[in-house]
Amino acid sequence: MKKPETLQEAIVYFSDPQRAFDYAVILRWPDGKVTCPRCKGSKHSFIKTRRIWFCYDCKKQFTVKVGTVMEDSPISLDKWMAAFWMLVNCKNGVSSLEIHRALGVTQKTAWFMLQRLRLALHEKHSGKLQGHVEVDETFIGGKARFMHADRKAKASRPGFAKGMANKAIVAGVLQREGKVRTLVIPNRERPTLHAVVRDNVECGSHLSTDDCHSYRGLYKDYIHQIVDHAETYVNGKVHTNGLENFWSLVKRGLKGTYISVEPFHLFRYLDEQVYRYNNRATKKKFVSDSNRFEMAFSQIADKRITYDELIGRRFEQP
Repeated sequence: MKKPETLQEAIVYFSDPQRAFDYAVILRWPDGKVTCPRCKGSKHSFIKTRRIWFCYDCKKQFTVKVGTVMEDSPISLDKWMAAFWMLVNCKNGVSSLEIHRALGVTQKTAWFMLQRLRLALHEKHSGKLQGHVEVDETFIGGKARFMHADRKAKASRPGFAKGMANKAIVAGVLQREGKVRTLVIPNRERPTLHAVVRDNVECGSHLSTDDCHSYRGLYKDYIHQIVDHAETYVNGKVHTNGLENFWSLVKRGLKGTYISVEPFHLFRYLDEQVYRYNNRATKKKFVSDSNRFEMAFSQIADKRITYDELIGRRFEQP
């Protein structure tokens, strides 16, 4: 049977436990050399009836899930595969309630699965962006006009725009016709935004920002051009419309699909949207749903988070 290209084909393809197992092994160890995730030993035997390996170095058994985001999960591979496919290919994301209804797991389990899969989508940035780069920031949170009067007053402290005091601030860096990066930041002050630019953009690059005063002073290291949104949104090649488009995708998913997101978990939802955006189909590069799924699934190794770590629970020592 050929590899799946659509969600329907994926569900049928992964419904066979052996086929799902073989597919996961190929993506987990693409070079064909299975190694123990605990000791990295290559001497092992395979127990076919249970689909597990026994490592002769550390004398322990391991499965394809060990050392991945799926470790210690009783959920079968076919459900993990379907959830992963939906997460990376639904443009506006997929909620835990939808996974709960589609896969027949509890909503709590579905939420835990999705958060573990978002961990797999996290990419460690290497190097700096160059060429023509856009930098912008946005506020994430409820709109002031929908707040109760008391809450609106708390969200309108001096020094903040109306209704913005309780919102999370996210900075974005976008390389034209390239990749985007996001970072949750504590404020929009000059040292903070300058650090974002210097950590992510190669010196000498063309830099487009809005007229926020915190970006002033970057002309020394960058070809910095500003577009004043009070007058226009585009001045030749100077604009931040690429990032504005990305922000619209982020907020459409957060408000339309997830409804409400705790600031504690915001970076995980940003990682999810960043992955889909960076691996989107463009005029220069075609990326199918199958390609996007395979690239994501190949990143599951050496990433694990427990439920207690996920919710920030801390146990007191006796």
